[in-house]
Amino acid sequence: MLDATETRIVEACEALMDDTLALTRDLVRGYSVLGQEQGALDTMEAWFARLDLPLDRVPLDAPGFADHPHRAPTEWDNAGRYNLVSRLNPEAEGPHLVFNGHLDVVPAEPTDMWTRPPWEPWEQDGWIYGRGAGDMKAGIAAMVMAVAAVRRAGASIDFPLTLQTVIEEECTGNGALACLHQGYGGDFVLIPEPFGTRIYSGQVGVLWFRLYLEGLPAHVLDTSAGRNAIETLQRYLPALKALEEEINALPRPAPYADHPHPFNLSIGRIEGGNWASSVPAHAVLEGRVGFPPGMSPDDAMARVREAIAARHAELDDATPPPRVSFHGFRSEGHLVELDTPGIRLLSACHEALLGEPPAHYLSTCTTDLRAFHVAGGINGTCYGPVAERIHGVDECVDIASIRQVLTTYALFLHRWGRQATQEEPGA
Repeated sequence: MLDATETRIVEACEALMDDTLALTRDLVRGYSVLGQEQGALDTMEAWFARLDLPLDRVPLDAPGFADHPHRAPTEWDNAGRYNLVSRLNPEAEGPHLVFNGHLDVVPAEPTDMWTRPPWEPWEQDGWIYGRGAGDMKAGIAAMVMAVAAVRRAGASIDFPLTLQTVIEEECTGNGALACLHQGYGGDFVLIPEPFGTRIYSGQVGVLWFRLYLEGLPAHVLDTSAGRNAIETLQRYLPALKALEEEINALPRPAPYADHPHPFNLSIGRIEGGNWASSVPAHAVLEGRVGFPPGMSPDDAMARVREAIAARHAELDDATPPPRVSFHGFRSEGHLVELDTPGIRLLSACHEALLGEPPAHYLSTCTTDLRAFHVAGGINGTCYGPVAERIHGVDECVDIASIRQVLTTYALFLHRWGRQATQEEPGA
């Protein structure tokens, strides 16, 4: 049952749906791939100002952050790169609630496969299309407009609340980590990742790796005079697939023990050579492999090195071994502590609006929840809109699910404040 204030909050959410969708579309127009996030940041800054929300820029090159033990090393300069954060009532008493969403997106190429350009949002049959519409700009719009809805309904937000909009979630996780490094933590975090309005119960570890293989250039008039790095690189693929199966055969913590194949390998990029009529002198492979909660990134890195070294020994030829390096994600997996007041409160809000408790979702990828859990010791979960084809062609997000997330978050905000004096919601 909803009381009179909660009924006004639901009505306010409905009144703000047009603004929520407008913010989603504005963010999609900022095609915020790595290194090109400024348009989305500018849009977010303008909307924070429009909604009368305070604003902080949180740099990714803050003093001491380069030495953070959980920071992923990067090959680009972080000077001038930042997240946008809005903090309400930072000095207030009571448990501190954090909403976190990422502004960055993965590349949409080949864009000619899309129905329309991926940075031009469009609507059809109850869905909004565009790169990042689901992952996760609609979720950011919902979490921000939930604050506006509570205010519009005349309810107070007098507890500590932080809205984080971050970058580099899709490649390093360093954006969320930079917030924690600079004191923008809390007691409980909600992340509107596009896995649907379900309680996120766990995520795998993720490691990005790179193999660089040298060949020997030669003219194609006599290919035997050279050594084809691209062809040689292909001979290492079976070892990587075998590593994937080896990791999946390891003992796993419940509930991953019941999952048929949670730790996936992706050969995401291959590049090599420099001329069609020359034997290629180099080849590069970049990939991603998942690993179970409880395994450290260092252990996962060692397994990749060992698999490649063993395969090189099997080949028994004069080819130099690939140089193995690691870039981007080196993220621990973890299980969400579900029996906590914060998650019970979220479940109750979901049930109050839909008449049934939320389902749970066990992930085979990673999210910024990892930074809060591993680096901050902060409990939380993901609960977001329904999206399809994330990271794919014609990515889209269900408008009805945006409404549901917006309303659930607004009700959660109100009840969090109401319970703050009764218990510790984030514990």
